[in-house]
Amino acid sequence: MTSIRQAQYALVLSLTIAATGAFCVAGPSEASAASGTPVGGKELASAGVIVNLKAGTPPPPAMPGASFLLADMDTGQILVARAPHAPHRPASTMKVLTALTLIPLMNPNATIMVRAQDVGVDGTRLGVLANTAYSVGTLLQGMLIGSGNDASYALAEGNHGMAATLREMNATAGQLGAVDTAAKDPSGLDKAGQQTSAYDMALIGRAAMELPLLRHYVSTRQTSLPGGRSADGTPTPGFQISNHNQLLFNYPGDIGIKNGYTKAAGFTYIEAATRQGKTYLLTEMASPQGSWRPAAALLDWAFAHGASLTPIGELAVPGETPASTLRVVAASRPFTFGLPQSPPRTSPPEFAGQPPWIAVAGGICALALLSAGAGRIVLRKRR
Repeated sequence: MTSIRQAQYALVLSLTIAATGAFCVAGPSEASAASGTPVGGKELASAGVIVNLKAGTPPPPAMPGASFLLADMDTGQILVARAPHAPHRPASTMKVLTALTLIPLMNPNATIMVRAQDVGVDGTRLGVLANTAYSVGTLLQGMLIGSGNDASYALAEGNHGMAATLREMNATAGQLGAVDTAAKDPSGLDKAGQQTSAYDMALIGRAAMELPLLRHYVSTRQTSLPGGRSADGTPTPGFQISNHNQLLFNYPGDIGIKNGYTKAAGFTYIEAATRQGKTYLLTEMASPQGSWRPAAALLDWAFAHGASLTPIGELAVPGETPASTLRVVAASRPFTFGLPQSPPRTSPPEFAGQPPWIAVAGGICALALLSAGAGRIVLRKRR
Protein backbone atom coordinates (compact mmCIF):
# COMPACT_ATOMS: atom_id res chain seq x y z
CA MET A 1 0.00 0.00 0.00
CA THR A 2 1.38 3.44 -0.84
CA SER A 3 2.21 5.98 1.85
CA ILE A 4 -0.67 8.16 0.60
CA ARG A 5 -3.19 5.37 1.14
CA GLN A 6 -1.68 4.66 4.57
CA ALA A 7 -2.12 8.29 5.53
CA GLN A 8 -5.72 8.12 4.32
CA TYR A 9 -6.45 5.14 6.56
CA ALA A 10 -5.01 6.99 9.57
CA LEU A 11 -7.14 10.06 8.84
CA VAL A 12 -10.29 7.99 8.30
CA LEU A 13 -9.75 6.30 11.66
CA SER A 14 -9.43 9.70 13.34
CA LEU A 15 -12.70 10.85 11.77
CA THR A 16 -14.43 7.65 12.86
CA ILE A 17 -13.30 8.16 16.43
CA ALA A 18 -14.62 11.72 16.40
CA ALA A 19 -17.96 10.61 14.93
CA THR A 20 -18.52 8.07 17.70
CA GLY A 21 -17.87 10.61 20.42
CA ALA A 22 -14.52 9.21 21.51
CA PHE A 23 -11.79 11.66 22.42
CA CYS A 24 -8.87 11.86 20.00
CA VAL A 25 -5.70 13.29 21.51
CA ALA A 26 -1.97 12.92 21.10
CA GLY A 27 -0.80 9.98 23.13
CA PRO A 28 0.44 6.39 23.00
CA SER A 29 -1.76 5.54 20.02
CA GLU A 30 0.12 8.07 17.86
CA ALA A 31 2.80 5.50 17.19
CA SER A 32 0.62 3.13 15.20
CA ALA A 33 -1.17 5.97 13.38
CA ALA A 34 2.11 7.65 12.42
CA SER A 35 3.49 4.40 11.00
CA GLY A 36 0.49 4.18 8.64
CA THR A 37 -0.44 0.62 9.60
CA PRO A 38 -2.04 0.08 13.02
CA VAL A 39 -0.84 -2.70 15.26
CA GLY A 40 -2.66 -5.86 14.20
CA GLY A 41 -3.08 -5.11 10.50
CA LYS A 42 -4.05 -2.37 8.04
CA GLU A 43 -7.72 -3.37 7.88
CA LEU A 44 -8.15 -2.30 11.50
CA ALA A 45 -7.94 1.33 10.38
CA SER A 46 -11.12 1.02 8.28
CA ALA A 47 -14.25 2.94 9.19
CA GLY A 48 -17.44 1.44 10.55
CA VAL A 49 -17.87 -2.23 11.40
CA ILE A 50 -14.93 -4.13 9.95
CA VAL A 51 -15.76 -7.70 8.92
CA ASN A 52 -15.13 -9.96 5.93
CA LEU A 53 -18.29 -11.95 5.24
CA LYS A 54 -18.79 -14.76 2.80
CA ALA A 55 -21.98 -14.95 0.76
CA GLY A 56 -24.86 -16.11 2.91
CA THR A 57 -23.21 -15.25 6.24
CA PRO A 58 -25.34 -12.84 8.26
CA PRO A 59 -23.73 -9.65 9.56
CA PRO A 60 -22.82 -9.49 13.23
CA PRO A 61 -25.42 -8.16 15.66
CA ALA A 62 -25.18 -4.51 16.63
CA MET A 63 -22.91 -3.57 19.52
CA PRO A 64 -23.74 -0.41 21.50
CA GLY A 65 -20.16 0.50 22.45
CA ALA A 66 -18.12 3.10 20.59
CA SER A 67 -15.43 0.45 20.05
CA PHE A 68 -15.38 -3.33 20.14
CA LEU A 69 -13.28 -6.27 18.98
CA LEU A 70 -13.93 -10.00 18.70
CA ALA A 71 -11.02 -12.43 18.29
CA ASP A 72 -10.25 -16.12 18.41
CA MET A 73 -8.42 -16.30 21.73
CA ASP A 74 -6.35 -19.33 20.72
CA THR A 75 -5.10 -18.13 17.33
CA GLY A 76 -5.28 -14.38 17.93
CA GLN A 77 -7.16 -13.84 14.66
CA ILE A 78 -9.54 -10.87 14.79
CA LEU A 79 -12.93 -11.54 13.20
CA VAL A 80 -14.86 -8.30 13.62
CA ALA A 81 -14.20 -4.89 15.15
CA ARG A 82 -15.17 -1.24 15.17
CA ALA A 83 -12.62 1.51 15.91
CA PRO A 84 -10.40 -1.03 17.71
CA HIS A 85 -7.56 1.45 18.30
CA ALA A 86 -9.72 4.40 19.36
CA PRO A 87 -8.61 5.67 22.79
CA HIS A 88 -11.04 5.29 25.68
CA ARG A 89 -11.05 5.28 29.46
CA PRO A 90 -10.76 1.71 30.77
CA ALA A 91 -12.73 1.87 34.06
CA SER A 92 -12.27 -1.37 36.04
CA THR A 93 -11.02 -3.39 33.09
CA MET A 94 -7.68 -1.77 34.03
CA LYS A 95 -7.65 -4.14 37.01
CA VAL A 96 -6.85 -6.97 34.57
CA LEU A 97 -3.58 -5.24 33.66
CA THR A 98 -2.93 -4.68 37.37
CA ALA A 99 -3.41 -8.37 38.11
CA LEU A 100 -1.44 -9.47 35.05
CA THR A 101 1.46 -7.36 36.30
CA LEU A 102 1.33 -8.23 39.99
CA ILE A 103 0.48 -11.94 40.10
CA PRO A 104 3.91 -13.03 38.81
CA LEU A 105 5.64 -10.63 41.22
CA MET A 106 3.82 -11.25 44.51
CA ASN A 107 3.43 -14.32 46.71
CA PRO A 108 -0.32 -14.96 47.12
CA ASN A 109 0.31 -16.14 50.70
CA ALA A 110 2.20 -13.00 51.72
CA THR A 111 0.27 -10.42 53.72
CA ILE A 112 -0.26 -6.70 53.18
CA MET A 113 -1.24 -4.23 55.88
CA VAL A 114 -4.11 -2.16 54.52
CA ARG A 115 -3.76 1.59 55.08
CA ALA A 116 -6.46 4.14 55.83
CA GLN A 117 -5.74 5.77 52.44
CA ASP A 118 -6.58 2.49 50.70
CA VAL A 119 -9.87 2.10 52.55
CA GLY A 120 -10.96 5.64 51.67
CA VAL A 121 -10.52 5.34 47.89
CA ASP A 122 -13.39 6.45 45.64
CA GLY A 123 -15.73 4.12 43.81
CA THR A 124 -16.47 0.46 44.52
CA ARG A 125 -14.99 -0.79 47.77
CA LEU A 126 -14.89 -4.24 49.31
CA GLY A 127 -14.91 -3.03 52.86
CA VAL A 128 -11.46 -4.22 53.92
CA LEU A 129 -10.33 -2.74 57.20
CA ALA A 130 -7.52 -0.27 57.75
CA ASN A 131 -4.55 -1.48 59.85
CA THR A 132 -5.55 -5.09 59.11
CA ALA A 133 -3.33 -7.56 57.27
CA TYR A 134 -4.80 -9.46 54.32
CA SER A 135 -3.14 -12.00 52.10
CA VAL A 136 -2.21 -11.04 48.56
CA GLY A 137 -4.53 -13.80 47.35
CA THR A 138 -7.47 -12.37 49.29
CA LEU A 139 -6.86 -8.90 47.89
CA LEU A 140 -6.54 -10.26 44.34
CA GLN A 141 -9.88 -12.00 44.70
CA GLY A 142 -11.39 -8.82 46.06
CA MET A 143 -10.03 -6.83 43.13
CA LEU A 144 -10.99 -9.23 40.32
CA ILE A 145 -14.22 -10.73 41.68
CA GLY A 146 -15.63 -7.86 43.76
CA SER A 147 -13.91 -5.09 41.74
CA GLY A 148 -12.68 -3.49 44.95
CA ASN A 149 -10.74 -0.30 44.40
CA ASP A 150 -9.51 -0.53 48.00
CA ALA A 151 -8.01 -3.94 47.23
CA SER A 152 -6.33 -2.53 44.10
CA TYR A 153 -4.71 0.30 46.04
CA ALA A 154 -3.58 -2.03 48.84
CA LEU A 155 -1.95 -4.36 46.31
CA ALA A 156 -0.22 -1.48 44.53
CA GLU A 157 1.16 -0.10 47.79
CA GLY A 158 2.23 -3.58 48.88
CA ASN A 159 4.18 -3.90 45.62
CA HIS A 160 6.81 -1.30 46.54
CA GLY A 161 4.34 1.55 46.16
CA MET A 162 1.94 3.11 43.68
CA ALA A 163 4.58 4.69 41.44
CA ALA A 164 6.51 1.43 41.03
CA THR A 165 3.34 -0.51 40.27
CA LEU A 166 2.24 1.94 37.58
CA ARG A 167 5.68 1.81 35.98
CA GLU A 168 5.48 -1.97 35.88
CA MET A 169 1.94 -1.92 34.50
CA ASN A 170 3.01 0.34 31.65
CA ALA A 171 6.04 -1.84 31.04
CA THR A 172 3.78 -4.89 30.84
CA ALA A 173 1.53 -3.12 28.34
CA GLY A 174 4.55 -2.13 26.29
CA GLN A 175 5.90 -5.67 26.10
CA LEU A 176 2.48 -6.94 25.02
CA GLY A 177 2.41 -4.42 22.18
CA ALA A 178 -0.47 -2.50 23.80
CA VAL A 179 0.68 0.86 22.47
CA ASP A 180 -2.70 2.55 23.03
CA THR A 181 -2.55 2.01 26.80
CA ALA A 182 -1.36 4.41 29.48
CA ALA A 183 -2.01 3.28 33.07
CA LYS A 184 -2.40 6.02 35.66
CA ASP A 185 -4.47 4.26 38.33
CA PRO A 186 -4.38 0.52 39.23
CA SER A 187 -8.12 0.38 39.96
CA GLY A 188 -9.20 2.02 36.69
CA LEU A 189 -10.57 5.17 38.31
CA ASP A 190 -10.55 8.05 35.84
CA LYS A 191 -7.23 9.89 35.88
CA ALA A 192 -5.81 12.43 33.46
CA GLY A 193 -3.95 10.68 30.65
CA GLN A 194 -5.23 7.20 31.44
CA GLN A 195 -6.50 5.41 28.34
CA THR A 196 -6.64 2.14 26.45
CA SER A 197 -8.43 0.66 23.44
CA ALA A 198 -10.55 -2.34 22.54
CA TYR A 199 -7.51 -3.83 20.77
CA ASP A 200 -5.23 -3.36 23.78
CA MET A 201 -7.79 -4.78 26.19
CA ALA A 202 -7.90 -7.88 23.99
CA LEU A 203 -4.10 -8.18 24.17
CA ILE A 204 -4.17 -7.72 27.93
CA GLY A 205 -7.11 -10.06 28.46
CA ARG A 206 -5.57 -12.79 26.31
CA ALA A 207 -2.26 -12.63 28.19
CA ALA A 208 -4.04 -12.54 31.55
CA MET A 209 -6.00 -15.70 30.83
CA GLU A 210 -2.72 -17.57 30.47
CA LEU A 211 -2.18 -17.14 34.24
CA PRO A 212 -3.95 -20.06 35.98
CA LEU A 213 -4.51 -18.12 39.22
CA LEU A 214 -6.07 -15.16 37.43
CA ARG A 215 -8.17 -17.44 35.24
CA HIS A 216 -9.48 -19.12 38.39
CA TYR A 217 -10.37 -15.83 40.06
CA VAL A 218 -12.20 -14.28 37.10
CA SER A 219 -14.29 -17.41 36.57
CA THR A 220 -15.37 -17.52 40.24
CA ARG A 221 -18.97 -16.47 40.74
CA GLN A 222 -18.95 -16.09 44.52
CA THR A 223 -16.45 -16.43 47.34
CA SER A 224 -15.95 -15.53 51.00
CA LEU A 225 -13.39 -13.07 52.32
CA PRO A 226 -12.08 -13.08 55.88
CA GLY A 227 -13.01 -10.51 58.49
CA GLY A 228 -10.73 -8.62 60.87
CA ARG A 229 -10.84 -5.99 63.56
CA SER A 230 -12.11 -2.44 63.23
CA ALA A 231 -10.12 0.59 64.45
CA ASP A 232 -11.51 0.25 67.98
CA GLY A 233 -10.62 -3.45 68.15
CA THR A 234 -14.12 -4.79 67.50
CA PRO A 235 -14.06 -8.12 65.63
CA THR A 236 -15.61 -7.93 62.16
CA PRO A 237 -16.97 -11.10 60.55
CA GLY A 238 -16.06 -12.33 57.11
CA PHE A 239 -18.33 -11.64 54.17
CA GLN A 240 -19.29 -12.91 50.74
CA ILE A 241 -18.63 -11.19 47.44
CA SER A 242 -20.16 -11.89 44.02
CA ASN A 243 -18.56 -11.42 40.63
CA HIS A 244 -19.58 -8.19 38.91
CA ASN A 245 -19.43 -9.85 35.48
CA GLN A 246 -23.05 -10.71 34.78
CA LEU A 247 -22.25 -12.65 31.61
CA LEU A 248 -20.58 -15.23 33.86
CA PHE A 249 -23.98 -15.99 35.42
CA ASN A 250 -26.03 -15.86 32.23
CA TYR A 251 -24.02 -17.19 29.31
CA PRO A 252 -23.22 -20.92 28.98
CA GLY A 253 -19.51 -21.38 28.44
CA ASP A 254 -18.46 -17.97 29.78
CA ILE A 255 -15.06 -18.09 31.51
CA GLY A 256 -14.68 -14.41 32.59
CA ILE A 257 -13.05 -11.98 32.64
CA LYS A 258 -13.83 -8.36 33.79
CA ASN A 259 -16.25 -5.51 33.35
CA GLY A 260 -16.10 -1.90 34.49
CA TYR A 261 -17.98 1.36 34.71
CA THR A 262 -17.40 5.00 35.49
CA LYS A 263 -19.54 7.94 34.43
CA ALA A 264 -16.77 9.20 32.13
CA ALA A 265 -15.79 5.79 30.72
CA GLY A 266 -19.23 4.31 30.30
CA PHE A 267 -19.49 0.52 30.49
CA THR A 268 -16.37 -1.42 29.51
CA TYR A 269 -15.92 -5.16 29.03
CA ILE A 270 -13.44 -7.95 28.51
CA GLU A 271 -15.30 -11.24 28.00
CA ALA A 272 -14.28 -14.77 27.04
CA ALA A 273 -16.34 -17.87 26.37
CA THR A 274 -15.61 -21.47 25.32
CA ARG A 275 -17.83 -23.95 23.47
CA GLN A 276 -16.88 -27.20 21.78
CA GLY A 277 -13.18 -26.47 21.97
CA LYS A 278 -13.45 -22.95 20.54
CA THR A 279 -12.74 -19.85 22.64
CA TYR A 280 -13.61 -16.29 21.65
CA LEU A 281 -12.47 -13.08 23.31
CA LEU A 282 -14.64 -9.95 23.17
CA THR A 283 -13.80 -6.43 24.30
CA GLU A 284 -16.05 -3.38 24.27
CA MET A 285 -15.37 0.21 25.28
CA ALA A 286 -17.55 3.24 26.00
CA SER A 287 -20.87 1.41 25.93
CA PRO A 288 -23.95 3.35 27.08
CA GLN A 289 -25.55 0.26 28.63
CA GLY A 290 -24.60 -2.36 31.18
CA SER A 291 -26.61 -5.28 29.81
CA TRP A 292 -24.85 -8.58 29.15
CA ARG A 293 -27.17 -9.38 26.24
CA PRO A 294 -25.33 -7.59 23.37
CA ALA A 295 -22.13 -9.45 24.25
CA ALA A 296 -24.04 -12.72 24.40
CA ALA A 297 -25.57 -12.09 20.98
CA LEU A 298 -22.18 -11.37 19.38
CA LEU A 299 -20.63 -14.46 20.98
CA ASP A 300 -23.53 -16.57 19.69
CA TRP A 301 -22.87 -15.19 16.21
CA ALA A 302 -19.17 -16.00 16.54
CA PHE A 303 -19.77 -19.59 17.59
CA ALA A 304 -22.22 -20.02 14.71
CA HIS A 305 -20.24 -18.32 11.93
CA GLY A 306 -16.70 -17.68 13.11
CA ALA A 307 -15.19 -20.59 11.20
CA SER A 308 -16.43 -19.14 7.89
CA LEU A 309 -15.01 -15.64 8.39
CA THR A 310 -11.83 -14.27 6.86
CA PRO A 311 -9.82 -12.54 9.63
CA ILE A 312 -9.42 -8.76 9.47
CA GLY A 313 -6.23 -8.72 11.54
CA GLU A 314 -4.52 -10.37 14.45
CA LEU A 315 -3.58 -9.80 18.05
CA ALA A 316 0.09 -8.96 18.38
CA VAL A 317 2.46 -11.57 19.79
CA PRO A 318 4.28 -10.22 22.89
CA GLY A 319 7.66 -8.86 21.90
CA GLU A 320 6.94 -8.83 18.15
CA THR A 321 5.35 -5.39 17.81
CA PRO A 322 7.53 -3.25 15.48
CA ALA A 323 9.97 -1.11 17.44
CA SER A 324 8.66 2.03 15.73
CA THR A 325 5.26 1.56 17.40
CA LEU A 326 6.39 0.70 20.92
CA ARG A 327 6.06 3.23 23.70
CA VAL A 328 9.09 3.82 25.88
CA VAL A 329 8.32 2.68 29.42
CA ALA A 330 10.18 1.86 32.61
CA ALA A 331 10.41 -1.44 34.45
CA SER A 332 11.95 -1.67 37.89
CA ARG A 333 11.82 -5.48 38.04
CA PRO A 334 11.94 -8.23 35.40
CA PHE A 335 8.81 -10.06 34.30
CA THR A 336 8.33 -13.70 35.15
CA PHE A 337 5.23 -14.77 33.22
CA GLY A 338 6.76 -15.66 29.88
CA LEU A 339 6.86 -12.30 28.14
CA PRO A 340 10.09 -11.57 26.26
CA GLN A 341 12.59 -9.62 28.33
CA SER A 342 13.93 -6.23 27.32
CA PRO A 343 16.53 -3.82 28.74
CA PRO A 344 15.38 -1.13 31.22
CA ARG A 345 13.75 1.80 29.50
CA THR A 346 13.06 5.36 30.54
CA SER A 347 9.66 6.83 31.36
CA PRO A 348 7.93 8.86 28.62
CA PRO A 349 7.28 12.59 29.02
CA GLU A 350 3.68 13.67 29.31
CA PHE A 351 2.22 14.66 25.94
CA ALA A 352 1.84 18.39 26.38
CA GLY A 353 0.40 19.19 22.96
CA GLN A 354 -0.64 17.87 19.61
CA PRO A 355 1.97 16.84 17.00
CA PRO A 356 2.40 19.29 14.09
CA TRP A 357 0.48 17.17 11.58
CA ILE A 358 -2.70 17.38 13.67
CA ALA A 359 -2.93 21.12 12.94
CA VAL A 360 -3.20 20.53 9.19
CA ALA A 361 -5.20 17.28 9.26
CA GLY A 362 -8.51 19.07 8.97
CA GLY A 363 -7.54 20.58 5.65
CA ILE A 364 -6.96 17.21 4.02
CA CYS A 365 -9.67 15.12 5.70
CA ALA A 366 -12.15 15.72 2.89
CA LEU A 367 -9.62 14.58 0.29
CA ALA A 368 -8.86 11.48 2.33
CA LEU A 369 -12.51 10.56 2.59
CA LEU A 370 -13.11 11.02 -1.12
CA SER A 371 -10.03 9.04 -2.08
CA ALA A 372 -10.51 6.19 0.37
CA GLY A 373 -14.27 6.02 -0.11
CA ALA A 374 -14.55 5.54 3.64
CA GLY A 375 -17.75 7.50 3.94
CA ARG A 376 -19.56 4.73 2.10
CA ILE A 377 -18.05 1.80 3.98
CA VAL A 378 -20.00 0.35 6.85
CA LEU A 379 -19.95 -3.38 6.24
CA ARG A 380 -17.64 -4.91 3.65
CA LYS A 381 -18.44 -8.29 2.08
CA ARG A 382 -15.85 -10.56 0.57
CA ARG A 383 -17.20 -13.26 -1.72
